[in-house]
Amino acid sequence: MPYVVCMNLQDAQDTIQEAGVFFSRSKDATGKGRMQVMDRNWIVVAQSPAPGTMIGEGEAVLSVVKIGEPSPCG
Repeated sequence: MPYVVCMNLQDAQDTIQEAGVFFSRSKDATGKGRMQVMDRNWIVVAQSPAPGTMIGEGEAVLSVVKIGEPSPCG
């Protein structure tokens, strides 16, 4: 699993795909259950599993907030 925190969701998904895994999941980190329709409008604030962990299809889970919302990414 590559390190993708603070990337926009589309770039994070592309990075994971470059590592050989083509299906990752994302979830609204605010708990509001919002859908990520436009991936470039969201930023990854947490990831599971940790960077460096071997992953298979569907095992990568990216927690995201909309760009401009409070996040540890500044």
